[in-house]
Amino acid sequence: MNLEKPMKESYVEMTEVVLPNDTNPHGTIFGGKVAQWVDIAGSISAIRHCRMTVVTASMGQLDFLSPVKVGQILILRSRVVYVGNTSMEVQVNIFSEDPLSGNRQKTGTAYLTYVALDGSGNRVRVPRLIPETEEERNLLELGEKISSERKKAGI
Repeated sequence: MNLEKPMKESYVEMTEVVLPNDTNPHGTIFGGKVAQWVDIAGSISAIRHCRMTVVTASMGQLDFLSPVKVGQILILRSRVVYVGNTSMEVQVNIFSEDPLSGNRQKTGTAYLTYVALDGSGNRVRVPRLIPETEEERNLLELGEKISSERKKAGI
């Protein structure tokens, strides 16, 4: 196993079209649908970082900043922002895009924790995270803070 990996190797961009089945009677996306897509994007980032099976340990924060309407495009950008011994903190930024104008708007942010497992379901050590830019170093500090707060809360 590689002992260190750059943050950029965990980057995922996932794109979905918001269809009528994804929405509530107001024509805006169900929060649970967004949470499902966030978990998928986040788990792919975690897998790309450790190249092992992962499970979701926590979805500690999912903030919705504005509604996303039927027919709009949802863009999820995720990456690992901190690693512990066997766990990874993943940030997922959520954007909506009007398909006709191309205008994009940030509509949400989520932070999740994933744990790497071996073939027997036991926790496995994950590679250290290498930040290569100032933005990545800032994200690493944020991820470490989120991880520390979860531990203090017993999560």
